[in-house]
Amino acid sequence: METNLILEGFKFMGLGMGTVFVFLIIMIISMNIMSTIIHKFFPEVQPKPVAPATQNKNKNAKVIAAISAAISHHRQG
Repeated sequence: METNLILEGFKFMGLGMGTVFVFLIIMIISMNIMSTIIHKFFPEVQPKPVAPATQNKNKNAKVIAAISAAISHHRQG
């Protein structure tokens, strides 16, 4: 009863990797199908576009406030 352990190891490795590969392929296919179904029945609501000038002013005001708070905090401690 002579058994080539390296050959048996490669057989088990191929079986395990094949099983994982098949599982991942099935998972990817099922996720794509679920995504298609969800997008069909529950489409994403598109946000209304914001005027660029208002958006820039809001961003600038927030950035200025954050910088001012950081400088104030740095000077205190």
